[in-house]
Amino acid sequence: MMNLTILAFALVSFIGIATPGPTVLLALTNGSRFGIRTACLGMAGAVLSDFVLIGAVALGLGALLAASEFWFAMVKWIGVGYLTFLGIMLLRSKGTLEVLHTSGSAGSSSRAVFLKSFFVAVTNPKGYLFFSAFLPQFVMPELPQFPQYLALAVTFALIDFAVMFGYAVLGSRAVRLLKKSGALWLDRICGGALLALAGSLAFYRRANA
Repeated sequence: MMNLTILAFALVSFIGIATPGPTVLLALTNGSRFGIRTACLGMAGAVLSDFVLIGAVALGLGALLAASEFWFAMVKWIGVGYLTFLGIMLLRSKGTLEVLHTSGSAGSSSRAVFLKSFFVAVTNPKGYLFFSAFLPQFVMPELPQFPQYLALAVTFALIDFAVMFGYAVLGSRAVRLLKKSGALWLDRICGGALLALAGSLAFYRRANA
């Protein structure tokens, strides 16, 4: 029964993850700008955020955000601000394959790629509310809950990484074909999409608000 539950969860998760969101767009952009190896650091940051979000939901943070207008607004506006910042940086880029902050060392740039994806996901209140509504449907109350949440988190993280990897490969190959002008337009498209997502998040409300 648990195997069927995981299979159903994986199918629904794949459909949700494959729809381009902030971390998927960053994987696409990172793949085009830095190549697959560095893009994987961003994917690792996004995967870490998956465990943070699911762990937070298991501990009740999702319910807190659903009940508290103040904490929901705090997390939401941090996420809006960060998405807006990243979107503007991409719109202002010159279409090169350099990092957004060129003054730093390679090590700091790699950390920046990791942290961008992590913070984009972890400051999105929609993720907490989504998991709060989504995960309990796949958790059997008569069984120990920690192993179930852990299995769901690992399953979601693996699917998330696989989808992001596919987008990163797509971005890497696209920029090789289109050269500098391709990188410029890819940055513009992803930057505009991130701004659109920031706008949609700004108008997002709790279900009971």
